[in-house]
Amino acid sequence: MKNWAENVQWNPSAVAFPHSENEIQQLVLKAIRFNQKIRVIGSGHSFTSLCSTDEILVTLDNFQGLISIDREKNQATVKAGTKLSLLGELLFKEGLAMENMGDINVQSIAGAISTGTHGTGINLKSISNQVIGLKFVNGKGEIIECSTIKNTELFKAAQVSLGCLGIITEVTLQCVPTYKLKLQNKKEKLSDVLATLNERNSQNRNFEFYWIPYTNTAWTKTSNIVEGSEPDKVNFFNYWTEYVLENYVFKLMCEFAKVFPSQNKTVANVTAASISNVKKVYHSHKVYATQRMVKFHEMEYNIPAETYQDVFKDVQKIVNSKKFNIHFPIESRWVKGDDVFMSPAYRRDSAYIACHVYNKKDSSAYFAALEEVFKAYDGRPHWGKMNTFTTDNIARMYPKFTDFMTFRKEHDSENIFVNPYLQKLLGI
Repeated sequence: MKNWAENVQWNPSAVAFPHSENEIQQLVLKAIRFNQKIRVIGSGHSFTSLCSTDEILVTLDNFQGLISIDREKNQATVKAGTKLSLLGELLFKEGLAMENMGDINVQSIAGAISTGTHGTGINLKSISNQVIGLKFVNGKGEIIECSTIKNTELFKAAQVSLGCLGIITEVTLQCVPTYKLKLQNKKEKLSDVLATLNERNSQNRNFEFYWIPYTNTAWTKTSNIVEGSEPDKVNFFNYWTEYVLENYVFKLMCEFAKVFPSQNKTVANVTAASISNVKKVYHSHKVYATQRMVKFHEMEYNIPAETYQDVFKDVQKIVNSKKFNIHFPIESRWVKGDDVFMSPAYRRDSAYIACHVYNKKDSSAYFAALEEVFKAYDGRPHWGKMNTFTTDNIARMYPKFTDFMTFRKEHDSENIFVNPYLQKLLGI
């Protein structure tokens, strides 16, 4: 088996497809009885070895859907394997929506929250903060419940758990009534964007941008809630720019740059020249996500928001040195701080910088240079993205790491859910 990016491969001894919480519990009890390890995979969108195992791999693809809706409180309880794309549709039919989402919607809800997945917006927190209750089967085979009002300290550990406490079975979300977003994508000068970042972030609900390497070109994406507007129909221009250009044409350019490494700057310039302005109004769950058909390797780090300009300047220096065989745009997003133990945004308003390399290229030297910069500014990695964080790094950067590990030991004392990657990462 391999993950989406094809940079991690493994061979589980068995793959299980449970249909119910009881089946999940029985899988854990059987693993305990035969002294076996278990890891759970969502959609394989992690770029690390979080899901890899040579023993039992559990997929929750057959465990998706709504469990219950509380319309009075705008709350929904869903099965943990529910993919974000399906979740958006199911909630929409009930008149509900997620408060915010990231730009990919193929992950399962459990996988998204367990790795600290996020969207963008200085007043909006990561997806795990939309969760108000969880159920999971721990390493003893017990069904555990925790929430904002029950087992609250455990809940803070479980909101971003890296799959260490057990197999999540149910997720209760605090939703909002459905809403429409007006999306505006623009080609702009990078210098103008950097000079007006505070205004752009404060005046818009969602703001992010991509810098095209070696150029003064930025592709900005801004969205705000609109009332009373009818959703736009998908037209050929939007289809061409958002689907064809960003996928098929871009893949051809990636292949060209791979064969002719000296042409990376040329490819970046062509990418910058091909950016078109796009406007559309649509239901929120249809606006956040973009289709990603070109496979890549990704490193994304969270940094304190106030350090963003300095960090970005250092990233620019690395890219513009032309020492690395890259041309992929670099993404910048912003997130409000939270109090989740293992959240990269723990106790700080944050910026995220995501760097990508075409998956047929070697990303190691480039990512090593970037990571040196990120760590110098107290960076914390997105748990689903490539990094070389160590246990010592985590202990220094996460004040609640000891508490998290205490809960991990309590709920998985036999290390049922620990694979070699987690063993090294967490010092188990």
